[in-house]
Amino acid sequence: AGASAMAGPGFVRTLEKRDGSALRLEQRGAGGVGCVVWDAALVLAKFLESRAAALRRRAVLELGAGPGAVGIMAATLGADVTVTDLEELQDLLNVNIEKNKHLVTGSVQAKVLKWGEDVKEFLPAPDYILMADCIYYEESLEPLLKTLKDLSGPDTCIICCYEQRTMGKNPEIERKYLELLQVDFELEKVPLEKHDEEYRSEDIHILNIRRKKMAGISHCEIFDHVI
Repeated sequence: AGASAMAGPGFVRTLEKRDGSALRLEQRGAGGVGCVVWDAALVLAKFLESRAAALRRRAVLELGAGPGAVGIMAATLGADVTVTDLEELQDLLNVNIEKNKHLVTGSVQAKVLKWGEDVKEFLPAPDYILMADCIYYEESLEPLLKTLKDLSGPDTCIICCYEQRTMGKNPEIERKYLELLQVDFELEKVPLEKHDEEYRSEDIHILNIRRKKMAGISHCEIFDHVI
């Protein structure tokens, strides 16, 4: 089944794990795009689940977490996670952390992080930065890129998952984002066949992103056997 076929009725999205347990993620009918669990978040969450060993006991930070599907999944895989978004989404994040705390084997907390602003509270650099569907507003591109540069160290792995959209300005925004990103970062696309067998779509892409450096060895353990 394609990712777009995974939406369920009501305002709670259920994401089944391989061990038979399931994340239950509350959504909100009002409040903007950050109140919904988008398909790219499900695709990334399930991709991480298949590579759980690389996340165990690692520091993980999710940007633009919305309801928190990706970060909470990482916390159930043993990572120490901070899920971040704007002030108005903290209540929803904390509701979902509480709903799923019985599955968490690492740790998870929610904090406010506004792109482009000071990130000292979140340093030293995490091992992983996770992003799902964070590139849809042109005015947010430069603040997002500044935050990525400020947060990432030489060994930080940034994993970005996004749905390719063809309407309106979306293709232009995507092109500009990838162009700006490559000034300071190296990008590798994860082949579709490496995504979860069920939670995948031709329109949803996963990128491995890391700071440019002199030597060509990647420290992104989660990708060592897939790229």
